[in-house]
Amino acid sequence: MIGDDFVVTTDNSGSIGEKPADSVAVPDRLTAHYAARVALLEQWAACAEPTTILIHNFSGSASWEKYVAGVTDLFQEAGLKVPPISGSTETNMELMQSAMAVTMIGKRQQCSAVDGLTWFTYGAPLVGQEVLDFAEQVASLRLIRQALDQGVVSRIWPVGSSGILKEVRKMTGDVEIVVETPLDAVKTAGPSTVVLLAISKTKIKDAQRLFGHQLDALTIK
Repeated sequence: MIGDDFVVTTDNSGSIGEKPADSVAVPDRLTAHYAARVALLEQWAACAEPTTILIHNFSGSASWEKYVAGVTDLFQEAGLKVPPISGSTETNMELMQSAMAVTMIGKRQQCSAVDGLTWFTYGAPLVGQEVLDFAEQVASLRLIRQALDQGVVSRIWPVGSSGILKEVRKMTGDVEIVVETPLDAVKTAGPSTVVLLAISKTKIKDAQRLFGHQLDALTIK
């Protein structure tokens, strides 16, 4: 967070895209979609809503419109209006592999306290090709947005490459804390395919109806 309640979040992607030397071959549009996904979830975790988006494109000018389309897809998936998008493209030097980043600048809103709330996981830890092969297990942004708007979920915390356990330790500030979950707590969750949800006891049944079998209890000890 920076001054005047502005929040800056970002995510980058390397060797994922349409270049022959990329480690993971996917459309540039999809690469941008998942990079923007992480940045947006981090905005929500900070109780902020993005007002400006910056795309940092190192893949060449041909990728720019695809990256913009991927970011646009994400906001449409979440049922939100797309904020203004700007950024820059490296055109002087050609890279062998794709590289890009998405940065969001948002305005912080009022945050709910997490005291007395119960934590759950939503989604499954996936990375690389798994994100495409098991797309139905990726936490839905539209459902998360719906849950936040309806007050079913009070706070969220996205899980990325460090995995559930490390994210819980980061969230709580306790490096010795342990967790119990039916999911793999140390596996990377790539582009935040798992999200931690803080839910009031009075809203748990509502959350179970909304998220279904992908909502799992998370015990923090």
